[in-house]
Amino acid sequence: MTVGSNPQQSIQIGLLLHNHQPVGNFPWVFQQVYEESYLPMIEALERHPNVRLSLHYTGSLLDWLEEAHPEFLQRVSRLVARKQVEIVGGGYYEPILPSIPDSDKVTQIRRLSERVQADFGVKPTGMWLAERVWEPSLPRYLTEAGIEWTILDDIHFKNVGLQDNDLYGYYATEDQTGILKVYATSQSLRYTIPWRPPQETIETLRKLATADGNRIVVMGDDGEKFGSWPDTHPYCWGPDGHSGWVDQFFTALEENADWLHTTPLGEHAAQNPALGRVYIPTSSYIEMTEWALPAQRAYQFSQLVHQLEDEKRTDILQFMRGGFWRSFLVRYAEINNQHKKMLRVHKNVQAAGASEEVGLTHLLKAQANDTYWHGLFGGIYMAHVRSAIYHHLIKAENAADAVTHGTGSWQQYEFTDFERNTLQQLIIEGDKQNLYLDPQHGGSLFEWDMRRSAHNLLSVMTRQEESYHQTLRSYEQERRRNAANKTTQQAAGDPGNPHSTIRTKEADLDQHLVIDRYRRSSLVDHFLPAGLPLASFTQIRYEELGNFANQPYEANVSQDEHGITVVMSREGQVKRAGALDPLPVHLTKTLFVPQGEEKLVVRYHIENKGQSRLQTSFATEWNMNLLGGGGNPQAYVTVKDQQLPSHSFDSTGEVLNMREMHIGNSWLQQDLGISISEPATLWHFSIDTVTGSEAGFERTHQGSSFTFLWQLALDAGESWTVGMIAEGKQPE
Repeated sequence: MTVGSNPQQSIQIGLLLHNHQPVGNFPWVFQQVYEESYLPMIEALERHPNVRLSLHYTGSLLDWLEEAHPEFLQRVSRLVARKQVEIVGGGYYEPILPSIPDSDKVTQIRRLSERVQADFGVKPTGMWLAERVWEPSLPRYLTEAGIEWTILDDIHFKNVGLQDNDLYGYYATEDQTGILKVYATSQSLRYTIPWRPPQETIETLRKLATADGNRIVVMGDDGEKFGSWPDTHPYCWGPDGHSGWVDQFFTALEENADWLHTTPLGEHAAQNPALGRVYIPTSSYIEMTEWALPAQRAYQFSQLVHQLEDEKRTDILQFMRGGFWRSFLVRYAEINNQHKKMLRVHKNVQAAGASEEVGLTHLLKAQANDTYWHGLFGGIYMAHVRSAIYHHLIKAENAADAVTHGTGSWQQYEFTDFERNTLQQLIIEGDKQNLYLDPQHGGSLFEWDMRRSAHNLLSVMTRQEESYHQTLRSYEQERRRNAANKTTQQAAGDPGNPHSTIRTKEADLDQHLVIDRYRRSSLVDHFLPAGLPLASFTQIRYEELGNFANQPYEANVSQDEHGITVVMSREGQVKRAGALDPLPVHLTKTLFVPQGEEKLVVRYHIENKGQSRLQTSFATEWNMNLLGGGGNPQAYVTVKDQQLPSHSFDSTGEVLNMREMHIGNSWLQQDLGISISEPATLWHFSIDTVTGSEAGFERTHQGSSFTFLWQLALDAGESWTVGMIAEGKQPE
């Protein structure tokens, strides 16, 4: 595969492979990706000793490797010792650095640098920036943490007017501090490696070679795409494990080593001056800026980018910028909830001393980036990872509060702008549980932390429109047309780039797209049409007869030695069948949170304030996450004195005359019993979203909805009351 070369022309290539698994990911996923990607890459480097590159392993992955495959770390160490591999640093648990407190930025980076020094005997000079999310203030924190260089996308540089020919080296930048060296990874190489034949990359590099040989072309990307992304394992490694794309590429690099030099980026940064100075605006890779936009605008942005790509209008494309990463905190209430909880816990940990004993490591783990955004793959919709983030937040909170409050029973509350939207939320905290309430949005309960099991019961995702849903709809419509015409799409021999290839794990996924009207919190109050079927409720195909769900409530709080009482009330209206004017209705829900118990007592009081009879269905909706997706046998729902068709937490059904039930997960060590004073109809169903992964679009469980319904018939001035008790414990 040697390309004819002029010995006076040469060029360098800097390869950086980023390897990461999220905090809280399933152990079998770690093992599978290890076998498919991480181990084969090290074996390939051992077979090709003249190929040199940079490797980045996040702290969460190093922790797993140390426990599961310590021999792997020894093999990497040998590659480092012979200077074939350079180890790159970063934030230990791969946080989005601009999103976390400044002191934690430095702590995260230094912690991984210390780990690299301990494992591989070298101190990293460069770092991988999570999702390449850049803000102009970052240089001061990176240099403070001992970092000399990092890698961004070429679009970062093109946004300020630079072009491809300007990016064959690094630039210097700063923010009132020392110099940070920044490289640009080539999008074209990221999209051709390994998706195109190795020869194409070699020929491209040959055309860029110069007489002085000072140019370096950089390609930094995920290591998992070499074997773990769909269809890439046989393609990258071949049937024998060493004859696929990677070995072909490495062989080509070795055969052309007289003019094509593989150079670790840290080595290049130490030996070469900057191409110039640059100041980069807030940005990330272009797909991330697309995903940060509102769904419809994101789709429009994507279509425009593709149109410009087809027209080869690179002169315009380089100035295309989508949204701002922090807009994910606006797009998703659940991301903002998680983020503001992290900031609150950070403050508590700092106040308690910010040491290992007071939850610092749990706090740092909870800053892992994977569920603080969402794009084509996973993100905040990964229920098990989302749950793990809350687990570590609550663990950190427990440790800090043990210092601040001691080990005895305690309880406190405050009205505070937790969401940072100028509205007041009510936070109740204690040694057994935390409850976060939103009086301005239906008096709903949006976080419920059980501190013993360190689990947020309400970590549920709302079903909302995503830009890729339109792509999915178009794909499914075309597939159905092809099926009707008995035509098929031609299969490709090579794996498709997941950024542009559409895969689905089941047919007609577009039929499962449902958009919620309100956040999937708990204590959501409904007045529903008579005879409404469960299917219509699950698919949001009904009229809300009352104006209570998601509307403002008045809230008053009192506290005594027994606990905290919250009285939330609203003067609203309820429509009646066949009547022009709605009836005025006063709804009061009283919450009692006893001190020193995993318990919540709720009492609803509804009064007909009108002059006519009120006949309606009243419902209170509770949305819960107990990791019950896929029929998980450890997650369950039971109803006393009734035999359900399925006890799976993610099952769907209607139960009449229900008085007492239990939901739980034995692995989480959490059971929640719910009893009511008046028998109700129970509706329960899995909240499924249609989201993407590297393997394709699929339905994913985000939690389950439990709605309790009562038929009311209240004359003018008449009222109705029901009591509910929810009590947590360890499963039996």
